[in-house]
Amino acid sequence: MTIRHDGITAEWLGYATLRLEGSDTVVYLDPGRYGVLTGEWEPDTPGAGHPPAREYRPEDGDIVCVTHVHHYDPDGIRRVASEDATVVAFEGIDVHRSDRDLDRLSELPYDVRTVSMEADLLVDDVPIWTMPAYNYEDGPNTDADGTPYHPKGIGCGFLLSVDGTRVFWPGDSDVLDGHAELDVSLFVPSIAQNYTMDRHAAADLAEELDPDLVLPIHYNTFANLAADSGAFAQDVAKRGVPVVLDER
Repeated sequence: MTIRHDGITAEWLGYATLRLEGSDTVVYLDPGRYGVLTGEWEPDTPGAGHPPAREYRPEDGDIVCVTHVHHYDPDGIRRVASEDATVVAFEGIDVHRSDRDLDRLSELPYDVRTVSMEADLLVDDVPIWTMPAYNYEDGPNTDADGTPYHPKGIGCGFLLSVDGTRVFWPGDSDVLDGHAELDVSLFVPSIAQNYTMDRHAAADLAEELDPDLVLPIHYNTFANLAADSGAFAQDVAKRGVPVVLDER
C-alpha cells in the first residue's frame, strides 16, 4: 500500500525499509535485510502486521540513507539505488564489527557521502539533517551487563524535507532530548518492543511532535520486534494525531 501525504508518497517495504517519493525524487531509508526485498522473509508469528516479502529491485532511488551498521545491507542498496544515486550513510558504519560478510561503503558503485550524528547537507535539492540515535545506558534497551544495544556513536537518525514535507525517521533509538523540538510533518517511528523506543514512548513523542501524520515502521519483522500496532494506532489517534498503518 502506498501512503499519500502532503504531496509525497510513503511506502513501508518491511523491516526498516521506507520508500519516499516526491515530484521528481525517490528516497529510501535503510533498505533491505532479513529477506524483505528478496521475497524470502516469513513472519515468526502468522498474522503479525508487516508488509509481505516480495522480490523488489526497482533501482529507482535517487538518495539512499543508512542509519547504522545493523541496517547496512549492500544488496538492499543495490536493489533500490539508481545508477547515479547518492548514498548518505553514517560515518561510523564499520563492516568489521558485523558478523555478516559486507562490502565496505567505499566499494559501492555510487556517490557515497558519510555523515556524522549532527550533519546538515543538501542532496539533489533535498535538505537532510542527522541527529544522534542511541539507547540510554540506564534505559530498558541494554544487554545483561548493562551495555546499550545501540551505544551513543553507533548511528544517526534522519530528518529529510522532500518537496517541503519534513519526514523524521529516528533510527534505532530511544526517545532523546531534542526529538520533541523538531518540526515534522510525517513521523516514522519504530514501535518495536526491543532495541528502540517502544509503542508507548513513540506515542508520547508523537503527541509532543504533533505531526500531520504518523506511520510506524520497524516492527514485527521477527519476534524480538513484536508490537501491537493496532493498540499504537488507537493510542495515537486518541491523542488527536492522525496515524496510518502500512501492513497489507
